[in-house]
Amino acid sequence: MESAYTKAFPEVMKGKKILYVHGFGSSGQSGTVERLRGLLPGATVTDPDLPVHPAEAMALLRDICSTETPDLVVGTSMGGMFAEMLYGRDRILVNPAFRMADDILKNNMLGKVTFLNPRRDGMKEFMMTKQLMEEYREATEQCFAGPAADDRERVWGLFGLEDPVVHTCDLFAAHYPNAVRFHGEHRMNDSILLHSVLPVIQWIDDRQRGRQRNIVYISLERTMERDGKPASSVAKAVRFLLEWYDVYFVAALPPGDDGYAARAARWIFETVGVPSFRHIVLTNRKDLLYGDYLIDATADGGAALFTGTRIEFGSDTFKTWEEVIEYFGQLGGQ
Repeated sequence: MESAYTKAFPEVMKGKKILYVHGFGSSGQSGTVERLRGLLPGATVTDPDLPVHPAEAMALLRDICSTETPDLVVGTSMGGMFAEMLYGRDRILVNPAFRMADDILKNNMLGKVTFLNPRRDGMKEFMMTKQLMEEYREATEQCFAGPAADDRERVWGLFGLEDPVVHTCDLFAAHYPNAVRFHGEHRMNDSILLHSVLPVIQWIDDRQRGRQRNIVYISLERTMERDGKPASSVAKAVRFLLEWYDVYFVAALPPGDDGYAARAARWIFETVGVPSFRHIVLTNRKDLLYGDYLIDATADGGAALFTGTRIEFGSDTFKTWEEVIEYFGQLGGQ
């Protein structure tokens, strides 16, 4: 597994501010904050310790947003619930706990709670009482109360398919369009941050800067897959390309197979994950694609007439994905 500690993206969010909102029983000194700083060394990450009482926590976060004006808010679990209510700015909510009171009861969290990480105020534990639990219930009832139409596209909800604690994807999707599943559990780790959260941060950074990246299309059939399985090194190549290009995945629509589109989309998600969200094109006319590069193993379906540069995967020049990586590495995003 590639670690966020050994991989950095200094140009992503460079010169910008990120507000990180931690989860229940945690603090601003969590390992996630250090991962964010290591991954995005060009950004400034603000990491407050939240008060135990939710009303006080929201007041603190709104004050920070007013004074610090962060360019992006990233909240995890309980922090995702709070971040949803910081309207008017870009937000990423990772496994947001929109049903905090229910989660407290379900996970037997009443009683003494020991903080998972050190806090600046020196607190090491607190008591989760029924009264405090009801304060969290009141706080979650205020979620989804204020998003304007132009705010909805600025909020991303990321939901782990193997999360045993929080299950709020459908609730989020009823209010916001960017509900994205990823392979992972509740807690953030290097893989989730690098392969699921970072692509969304990069999309947000590109939009904020008005940056238009060159487009690379990758065909599914006989290019990404071999005998129904991912071609060797395809995931590595896709991750490399994502650093420099706007990458889309192309699948054909064979006649008489109505279920193929769903299977292809599922296969691409299983292979690529979050970067496939809204980046899948289903077409039998690749000559109509607008973009800069098409990586394809055949000239079929209009690929031979693609108006950009066609990379003939499997040819003498591009026999493997390593050769594709070398080629695009020399281009450096051009």
